[in-house]
Amino acid sequence: MTIAPVQRTASTAWTDARLILALEEVVETELNRHLKVAKEWMPHEFVPWSRGRDFDGVLGGEAWSLDQSEVTPLARVSLVVNLLTEDNLPSYHHEIASMFGREGAWGTWVHRWTAEEGRHGIAIRDYLLTTRAVDPVELERARMSHMSEGFESDNAHSMLQSVAYVAFQELATRIAHRNTGHHSGDPICDQLLAKIANDENLHMVFYRNLLRAALEIAPDQAMRAIADVVTDFRMPGHGIPGFERAAAQIAIGGVYNLRIHHDDVLQPVLRHLKVMEIGGLGPEGQQAQEELGLFLDGLNTQATKFDERQAALLARRAARAAQA
Repeated sequence: MTIAPVQRTASTAWTDARLILALEEVVETELNRHLKVAKEWMPHEFVPWSRGRDFDGVLGGEAWSLDQSEVTPLARVSLVVNLLTEDNLPSYHHEIASMFGREGAWGTWVHRWTAEEGRHGIAIRDYLLTTRAVDPVELERARMSHMSEGFESDNAHSMLQSVAYVAFQELATRIAHRNTGHHSGDPICDQLLAKIANDENLHMVFYRNLLRAALEIAPDQAMRAIADVVTDFRMPGHGIPGFERAAAQIAIGGVYNLRIHHDDVLQPVLRHLKVMEIGGLGPEGQQAQEELGLFLDGLNTQATKFDERQAALLARRAARAAQA
């Protein structure tokens, strides 16, 4: 079965400015839907303030040490990556406000999204410092280093690629937060990250539905954008100091890896949009669709190889632990 695009228009006619205007009504509809389903929640309610005490320094409190942390080592690494990613919100806001504008429904959405994302960093940092889950000095130095570098999107040159990217990235972030909570060893951390993950899921739905509308009015360009984003996808926190090492730990621990990326991020969005079933495409769209299919096959093969290496590594670790 194939899904025919609702409208065929020459791709050369769709500039970013025209697409933004054409999608304004969809943005307004999705914004109103989002505001109806989004649930207010208070970050301070998920921070165990009673566990807090002064650190060393000006207040003469107790210096941080690793044995004070109650979260698992895997969760500690993932929480820091998640938080430093959220910390770059000013750069993300600049990126999307510059791309989508600050007026009308687009502008209202940009500011609403920024406000909701802002509480994620607030809540995670308060939790980490109150529970002494991480070294506060190293955390602040990492924040300064990461934010001083700023952030430049790989997709800033294209409105459609920007929409396609966030449709996948918001779901990836949701999965990363949720799995971090599951691996944290702390029910309060798990509850907090579940709240944050719910926000990220609603953001994903907004952008996914916007991408669906783009596929209807500019199918060839939208298909090209999806293929480009999927084949070159990387998380926005890739510039964090030590990201590669942290990403490897996160992957082996089962928080986020190739299998999760393929099965739980890419495939759900692509299936919902029926991307591989769209027919009536022009040469550009057909080529992009074929490239996407080949890439997904290759990624699945890579994920299977990773699964095998991960299982072998975890088995060796379990054997060493048993001997010890």
